[in-house]
Amino acid sequence: MRTQIVHPGADNLRYEIRQIVEVARATEATGAAIRWENIGDPVAKGERVPDWIKQMVIQAAGEDLSFAYSPTKGLEEARNYIANERNLEGGIQITADDILFFNGLGDAISTIYGALHPKARVIGPNPAYPTHSSAEAAHAGAPHITYRLDPENGWKPDLADLEAKVIGNPDIAAIIIINPDNPTGFVYPEETLAAIVDIAARHGLFVISDEIYSNLAYADSGMRKLASVIGKVPAIAMRGISKEFPWPGARCGWIEIYNRDQDQSFDRFAKSLLEAKMLEVCATTLPQKVLPRVMGDPRYYPYLETRVSAYDQRARRSVEVLGSLPELIIHPARGAFYMTAVFRAGALTPSQSLPMAPKVEAIIAPHLGEALDARFVYHLLGNTGICVVPLSTGFNSDLEGFRFTLLEPDDAKFEAILQDLRTALVAYLASGAQREPAKAQLAVAG
Repeated sequence: MRTQIVHPGADNLRYEIRQIVEVARATEATGAAIRWENIGDPVAKGERVPDWIKQMVIQAAGEDLSFAYSPTKGLEEARNYIANERNLEGGIQITADDILFFNGLGDAISTIYGALHPKARVIGPNPAYPTHSSAEAAHAGAPHITYRLDPENGWKPDLADLEAKVIGNPDIAAIIIINPDNPTGFVYPEETLAAIVDIAARHGLFVISDEIYSNLAYADSGMRKLASVIGKVPAIAMRGISKEFPWPGARCGWIEIYNRDQDQSFDRFAKSLLEAKMLEVCATTLPQKVLPRVMGDPRYYPYLETRVSAYDQRARRSVEVLGSLPELIIHPARGAFYMTAVFRAGALTPSQSLPMAPKVEAIIAPHLGEALDARFVYHLLGNTGICVVPLSTGFNSDLEGFRFTLLEPDDAKFEAILQDLRTALVAYLASGAQREPAKAQLAVAG
């Protein structure tokens, strides 16, 4: 091309969670059975959508206006329902005009980062969720800036690290939190949320809280939404139905904008989000039609409690099976349906491996790379068919580990995954120790 057409941030766009699927599909084609623990799609994993929710979707699909455009901000009945529910929870009060619908939170994330001033940076957690970290890095044309979630402290954020980076980088305009967190399953305590809001207030920042899993927090997690502690600090909360109903294929998410009247620049930024959505016309109508009917039904929250209880049990069982391995740090998730295991420093070496069938090894070998946790993940895939996501390359982290899901609804299958994962971990970690003496002997002989 006669001029450069590639965005300078293009190389920062990476989504390992799905990129590993291509390798797994090729492995599957050899006859290997794949156990998909990489993508958080409850429906694809086998969770059954209740018949009463399906009937509400069918009924709404029979209405002509479900085929029409919605207003740009979203259907009034959906926005009124969300605003009323938000206000009943306490904390900051909003109106329907503070809510803007998108085609899933991926659309919202892309729009928010695209609307930021080119110099404005957003700091997020490490491990990071790649949709946020990639979009922010691509927007800036520079690596995503992160604050540390501490695996040695139950994944609590290192607030001193956060504030030091905010002070050290004057281009930071906002702080992201993901609550409950993906990939760790961590739920931010109220005092931690308040401390982050305080940092934002003292340094003139706004806060973005991705709360897509907020209604999937476990019973004793202490989950509080940002609205309960935000005070007068400008903020954006993000929610959606993809994980809750669950209906990921609906691509239905929304943002709630707080305190736009407290800062003129933030108010103009919020208006630019609406203007961007106007260019797109509107978000998908059918799921907005369904939303207040499903969430307002008395069966909805008891249904969520049943699902959440199952995730909680699987999280605790995961720690029982894997937690005794001295090379791992693992904490039970307190919300959402993910678990993250971290390898302790020095546990992984380039010499470790697991045996694979020759056809499978030919597929896996080109993808091993230099990241030690990714090497384990691909060996695990080739040896057991269990497909998980490496922490370093998948979640923009300097930690080595992997994320797996708590979505397998068949208890026997879930137990088999855990036991096979543990067996593979033990064998993989031991394999390096077995090979090092042999290398030493060769060196002496040479």
